[in-house]
Amino acid sequence: MPVICTGFASAQWLKYPVPGTPRTGDGKPNLSAPAPIRDGHPDLTGLWASIAPAAARDQRITGPNLKDYMTPPNEVPPMLPGAEKIFQERVARDGGGRPSESCLPHSIPDMMLITRPLQIVQTPGRTLILYEFATRFRQVFTDGRPHPKEIVYPAWFGYSIGKWEGNTFAVDTVGFNDKSWLDDWGHPHTDALHTVERFRRIDFGHMTADITVDDPKSYTKPFTITVNFRLLPDTELIEDVCENEKDSAHSSRQKQ
Repeated sequence: MPVICTGFASAQWLKYPVPGTPRTGDGKPNLSAPAPIRDGHPDLTGLWASIAPAAARDQRITGPNLKDYMTPPNEVPPMLPGAEKIFQERVARDGGGRPSESCLPHSIPDMMLITRPLQIVQTPGRTLILYEFATRFRQVFTDGRPHPKEIVYPAWFGYSIGKWEGNTFAVDTVGFNDKSWLDDWGHPHTDALHTVERFRRIDFGHMTADITVDDPKSYTKPFTITVNFRLLPDTELIEDVCENEKDSAHSSRQKQ
């Protein structure tokens, strides 16, 4: 299988000792220190990278597979016939044709699975999630507003509202378009997709997110995956731009 390069440069992260970072006696960041608290809740602010599962069962297709983030029996619920047809066509292409090949976005949950950094910034009224991969962003509104009664413009990242449930930050998102893939293997979804992400900062350097996927037009029932994150201390996001993408056409010709 040809390796598809999407034209993204590898990150060259800046190094800077971030003030307020707890440190061990030798000056290294203490990732096991207690999580910081803001307004009575764990502060999720920080630069994070998802941790790939220790043992993905099938590496034929490069990139995350939803089943590797699920608890046993590690199977995505059965798809409805239309979704199953789309999925099998994508697997037959070894994941070729994914949106990122054309500089289009990953979405949810796929954007949380790739191991490129994301920055969470908590502010009054909204939480921002900034993705280094292709310089994307999300807004999670926390000012008490509901979802819009009508989604005028379905989006790659949908429309997100968030609230605290104890020490868990719950992000509820609707209003997706149907153009993204749920993972790099090609699990599809429709514009009926509804996701709920529940973030928990375990300590200073570790965070977990349970992401529930509900699309009654594609799957027989909702399902939940778990993604673990580690903090990237003393560094920052860099600009990452996808431009002049030409690799996918060459890869397609090689497969003919």
